[in-house]
Amino acid sequence: MLESPHITEAESEVMKLLWHKEPLSASEIIVKLSQQMQWSDQTIKTFLNRLHKKKAIRFEKSGRNYLYYPLVSHEEYLKAENRSFLNRVYKGAVGMLCAKFLEEENLSEKDIEALQQILENKKRP
Repeated sequence: MLESPHITEAESEVMKLLWHKEPLSASEIIVKLSQQMQWSDQTIKTFLNRLHKKKAIRFEKSGRNYLYYPLVSHEEYLKAENRSFLNRVYKGAVGMLCAKFLEEENLSEKDIEALQQILENKKRP
């Protein structure tokens, strides 16, 4: 399996639009992000170019428009971000990450049961 490209927080705003609806034209992306993020047209075009170079998106020319599609799924992005966070903050120690969250958060009985079931399933080969 190929490693997902690193998508910055700013670039993820473009990806969120494409994960929600594809394809989108460059002009649709520019209109939405210039309203949401107050970014200039050139900034948004730069993000589109970076994402294309990273092979996170692809485009097709349709008449005078470019239509953009995601090549990285939201699930792949989340998995890569989770792995990056785990490695950066907890040196890959998933048990320590989970323990820290569980110590800090209030959990309902339903949450606890769901977590217990996940752990039980992990025990089984």
